[in-house]
Amino acid sequence: MNADERQHQIVALARRQGEVDVAKLAAELTVSAETIRRDLRLLEKHGLLRRTHGGAYPVETAKFETDLAMRTTRGVPEKRRIAAAAVGLIGDAETIFIDEGFTPQLIAEALPIDRPLTVVTASLNTAAWLSTNTPATVLLLGGRVRGRTLATVDHWASSMLAGFVLDLAFVGANGISREVGLTTPDPAVADVKARAVRAARRRIFVGMHTKFGVRTFCRFAEISDFESLVTDTGLPASEAHRYSRLGPQVIRV
Repeated sequence: MNADERQHQIVALARRQGEVDVAKLAAELTVSAETIRRDLRLLEKHGLLRRTHGGAYPVETAKFETDLAMRTTRGVPEKRRIAAAAVGLIGDAETIFIDEGFTPQLIAEALPIDRPLTVVTASLNTAAWLSTNTPATVLLLGGRVRGRTLATVDHWASSMLAGFVLDLAFVGANGISREVGLTTPDPAVADVKARAVRAARRRIFVGMHTKFGVRTFCRFAEISDFESLVTDTGLPASEAHRYSRLGPQVIRV
């Protein structure tokens, strides 16, 4: 197996498993750990993987996006802390948009149930959970359902959002960077997110530190559009300060 074939296999494994480990890759591909580390550095340079201590995970692109099932297995404690901190910022909001994805779903589960709330969402899972477990009024956006995330997109969803005036939007992203703002691989998803940002009086970004510094295909918002960015302590304090200089409060939990 030459280097190109080995690197292609590493990316395929990372996308299938959600992450890869240097030692396991070295054993499986019968090369040294240092060879694998060189491969990972090169793949990170090409924007296909992000390295971690001892391994790497795949970067989402226009051709690859993790599905909801994979997202429910990674960083769950951190995502729960992010969700709890984000819910603490609701203030007097009564009409709320909750984005697709697992962390926003955890936000829905943490919403207060002792006050009247109207929740707008594109997520089938979030709508079902809220309708079953809370007294909230739930509005599910119409449209085509994406099997990867179980969320609605296209002009039906965008048209519904265009008619709303919302107090608060909890928005996720596949990537957030100081240079290009918030991005996602799919243009249809980007349009729904952009409409939600425009419809809301206040906007809060929620996402793990692994989203920061990542750029994907479609930009849908600027960092300055958000009052707060809520993430975990994996984002260095120095980097959080750089983002805060663009306008939002950065909360690390």
